[in-house]
Amino acid sequence: MAQLVFFTGTMDSGKSTLALQMDHNHAARGRDGLIFSRNDRAGAAVLSSRLGLAVPAVEVDDGTDFWAEVVRRRTRGSRVDYLICDEVQFYTADQVEQLARLVDEMDVDVFAFGITTDFRTRLFPGSARMLELADRTERLQVEALCWCGARATHNARTEGGIMVTEGEQVVVGDTAEPGRGPRGEVGYEVLCRRHHRRGITAAVARAASLSPPTLPLGE
Repeated sequence: MAQLVFFTGTMDSGKSTLALQMDHNHAARGRDGLIFSRNDRAGAAVLSSRLGLAVPAVEVDDGTDFWAEVVRRRTRGSRVDYLICDEVQFYTADQVEQLARLVDEMDVDVFAFGITTDFRTRLFPGSARMLELADRTERLQVEALCWCGARATHNARTEGGIMVTEGEQVVVGDTAEPGRGPRGEVGYEVLCRRHHRRGITAAVARAASLSPPTLPLGE
């Protein structure tokens, strides 16, 4: 039987790499699938990995109807055995329900990949609905690390290396070289809960380590 499977982890945990591997494995067994993504770091209509791999994808927006897309392709004689859905946290709750319907009524496997919470530690609507509907949820085994070396559990948004806690839920950025971009540039960094709660990013920690020690009064 087809399944709706949600693979989740923090940023930098290898979700997109696994999505590409899943597509390769199923295609190698003669199955035909479709790849969807939204707001990929490499641009529109692509699924990319931080390892440098990238493949064309169907770009998802709020108007995308997964049910209609599969019906249209099958009506034209194309097989659709599975869907690879990356960045599913950006999908709407209705779109996640469409994916579940495809599994139940058309026997299409859906492999969804995404993070669960935003920079404020609040669930994304798409991820929340996926957690509610998925046949199973798999936490990725590759652990992203906080700058301190502990397991990263939270996604932080930064501007010039400083953690911010207000703003739009969806702002596209990257996690490469956190805190080393120009002042005001939006980026993302994975942190352990302790440092996320304290707002201590790699740039803040680096600056503190370079600060001169405070001298006793009178010296």
